[in-house]
Amino acid sequence: MKQLVFYLVSLLVLASCGQSYEEKQALSRKQRAELRREDSLALKVAVLPTLDCLPIFLANDRGIFDSLKVDVHLRQWNAQMDADTALLGGTIEGAVTDLIRAERIQRKGVALKYVTSTGCYWQLISNRTARIRQIRQLSDKMVAITRYSATSYLADIAIDSVKPKYDVYRIQINDVNIRLRMLLNNEMDAVLLPEPQATTARLYGNPVLFDSRNRNLHLGVIAFREGAFRNDERRRKQLQAFVTAYNSACDSINQKGLAHYKELIRKYCGSDDKTIKALPKIKFRHATEPRNRDIETARKTCL
Repeated sequence: MKQLVFYLVSLLVLASCGQSYEEKQALSRKQRAELRREDSLALKVAVLPTLDCLPIFLANDRGIFDSLKVDVHLRQWNAQMDADTALLGGTIEGAVTDLIRAERIQRKGVALKYVTSTGCYWQLISNRTARIRQIRQLSDKMVAITRYSATSYLADIAIDSVKPKYDVYRIQINDVNIRLRMLLNNEMDAVLLPEPQATTARLYGNPVLFDSRNRNLHLGVIAFREGAFRNDERRRKQLQAFVTAYNSACDSINQKGLAHYKELIRKYCGSDDKTIKALPKIKFRHATEPRNRDIETARKTCL
């Protein structure tokens, strides 16, 4: 049997070696065309290296999407701006984002469906070497944010609440991991971070000045382009299966805990074991539409 297999493989190799350059190019074009076709039919979702995406990572890597016969392709970026561009351009169907950015996209003419809010929260964390322990001490300092996002909005309400003597300079750093590195490398006075990046920053002794949870703000959201599902029953079924898989993944995380999925957090978020071990206990909720009050808050910031 082994000899037969070896013989067949040898024939395939020889056949491949005998192909002309034009034949190989034609085959390559055919393969690329097939991949493009498969990608166009899949449900494409933008994700970030943040903990609120963990249910999607789990459903993707542990076969939950496959078990429900929904083909989901993840687009991984470190900056929300990249996901916004893809949503506006129609190259993806959905994205993990925040309501501030989502409402801004809608004002640009792309209608979105909010499938679920997420448990994402942000902390304003200062550089320990700058000896900043209170928000008012950010006077004449630099804070890293992303413009037109939850981070810029939260920075504004935190700073406005104390009215520092001098201006606080908002520096646009879109990549969440770069924001963290700039804090750890003493290149920034303070940054707005979600999890797990916020835990890493705290582990290095950097003080938390502000936490969005204390303001009862739930700004994380998973949004899909409404136009992708209009008059398309196949897409609507894909979205239903996505939500079912998402809910199943939330149940699994809540039951087994974050530590059980440390490999996924390490893979997608780039966190080390020390950070993963120190993560706070987080409960992941089933898909639930954002609260009206949070949507209205986001809309007001876009006026």
